[in-house]
Amino acid sequence: MSDEILSTINQNLTQGNDILGIIIQVTWLGFFIAYMFYGQRLQIKIMLKEIESSLLRLQLIKDRGRALAISTIKEIGKTSDDLEARVDRLLEHLYIPPVELDPYGIIKRLEHIIDVRDFRFKDEVKMMVPQADETQVNNLANMLEAAIALNQIYKLVRHFYLSGKKTSSFYIILQLQMILPEIMKESEAYASALTAFKSGQPIGDGIGALVAAKLMNGRENREIVRDIVMSEISIEGRTAYVLKAKGPGANVGKPGEAIKQVLEEKEGKIARMIIIDAAQKLEGEKPGDIMEGTGVAIGGPGIDKFKVEEVAAKYKIPFDVILIKEGVGDVISAMRKEISDSVDEVTRRIHRIIHETTKEGDAVLIAGIGNTMGIAQ
Repeated sequence: MSDEILSTINQNLTQGNDILGIIIQVTWLGFFIAYMFYGQRLQIKIMLKEIESSLLRLQLIKDRGRALAISTIKEIGKTSDDLEARVDRLLEHLYIPPVELDPYGIIKRLEHIIDVRDFRFKDEVKMMVPQADETQVNNLANMLEAAIALNQIYKLVRHFYLSGKKTSSFYIILQLQMILPEIMKESEAYASALTAFKSGQPIGDGIGALVAAKLMNGRENREIVRDIVMSEISIEGRTAYVLKAKGPGANVGKPGEAIKQVLEEKEGKIARMIIIDAAQKLEGEKPGDIMEGTGVAIGGPGIDKFKVEEVAAKYKIPFDVILIKEGVGDVISAMRKEISDSVDEVTRRIHRIIHETTKEGDAVLIAGIGNTMGIAQ
């Protein structure tokens, strides 16, 4: 009797397990089919939610940048009645690069467009704050540039977010989500730059100018081209012509034009040229690390780089470059201690290069490249 009961129980358990297995299989099959038809839509909704959160942060950063620019202009003194309208108009400002179908003369055309844009910006600042001095005008112009960058970043992210949402395009949304961390990092860097420009603090990009300022400290200087000053000093028995942007306002100047003019004046009788600038570090590298190389390290659209390469090739002048590693956020935010501490080591390397590659009585040219905000000469 007991054996029959046990047999019945085992049969019931086996049947129950079979039914449970069938239920699980059907459930998984249903889930798989649902995922095939609706999985991508679910992914899109999740990604759109994440992008929307970042977009809100970008909007806050952009609005804070606009408000900071307006409040800073108001703090300096009497402003125009239509201040906010002027700032909003500048935030939408853009420049159209020259046509590239006929590349001949493109550098001159590009330089002209950029010059016109720079003059326009500074004129707008002077109209908003007529009593501002040159340093304040330069700092405010750079602050507005950072605010414009934030505005453009926000509008581009919003464009692709809305386009992806409207079309439910998985690939548009996926690409935006993939690059969003870098976009947010760059936006936060511009937000930090606004604070630095307001207070006139040196920024990471000014490390080259800081090295040059240390070399020319206490020496007479003269402005050789617009916004670039030069001092003549002695290093290791050699005559060194040291260049940097005119400070302490936020200035980059035209280092390429300045170098070209010095080389033309000296008829190419320069034994060595050394350029110091900031360079973007790779992940794993430390801010303030120093690297040496060969070439022309001048950022921007390439105008100054082209001029230096052209005149150096004309006179067969060898050039060295010393680069100070910085992160994306370090370049346009207040200069970190690790970066400013590299000045002494860079100076030692300049002395070593001059000692090893030139002889006494030679002339060398040293150019400290970068934004010279907060760095006098």
